[in-house]
Amino acid sequence: MKTKEEKKPCCRHDEIDAIEEDALRNDLRKDFVMGKEIIYVDEVGEVKSKPLYSFIKRLFDIVVALAVLTVFFVPMLVIAVVIMIDSPGCPLFFQERLGLNGKPFTMVKFRSMRLDAEKHGACWARENDDRVTRVGKFIRKTRIDELPQFINILLGHMSLVGPRPERALFYDVFDEYIVGFRQRMLVKPGLTGHAQVNGGYDLLPEEKIVYDIEYIKNRSLKMDLQCLVRTVTVIFTGNGAR
Repeated sequence: MKTKEEKKPCCRHDEIDAIEEDALRNDLRKDFVMGKEIIYVDEVGEVKSKPLYSFIKRLFDIVVALAVLTVFFVPMLVIAVVIMIDSPGCPLFFQERLGLNGKPFTMVKFRSMRLDAEKHGACWARENDDRVTRVGKFIRKTRIDELPQFINILLGHMSLVGPRPERALFYDVFDEYIVGFRQRMLVKPGLTGHAQVNGGYDLLPEEKIVYDIEYIKNRSLKMDLQCLVRTVTVIFTGNGAR
């Protein structure tokens, strides 16, 4: 007797089997770990409790997320249609990332790569990546691909400002040569962050963590606003986009 096959979500692109994951892990080790000495980053220790800052930050996240999703609802529908015309398939990209204290959540973005971009498993985005579609190049450069993440912000998975969320596999590999890399998860991940406005995608993990630790130790409303203002500059210049 035949059993009905379970259908997988059409928009899910992060499902790789154990063999592919092992292959990716080995590739990442070759690219980032091999030949490097162990790096020790500053220990944050106990993250300072900032009740007023946390309340205002969360309130600001909700207000901005609601405003953006309301104002850009129709444009986002248009973008979704354009993506499907340029590259048939679901216009959204869902992927599991690790959030505050390592809690997994599903991050959503506009799809900027071909549907088969990770047929051999996930890999680090490269400069002039040939997996990126024509529309994908534009929405990446302008950061339009990040717009759906305001849903994650509204749901509380992310904040406007904080260390960018990574996949569990990347944490496993980077943690092999960067002792303390997981400290990035001591605060809620962000749509943009201190590392993004000071180097963007060009930063290596060992460089990115320095900015992330600096943010975690010194986070404040002033620092968040500075990151947001600088992010606007990045959007208009396209610096750091891949």
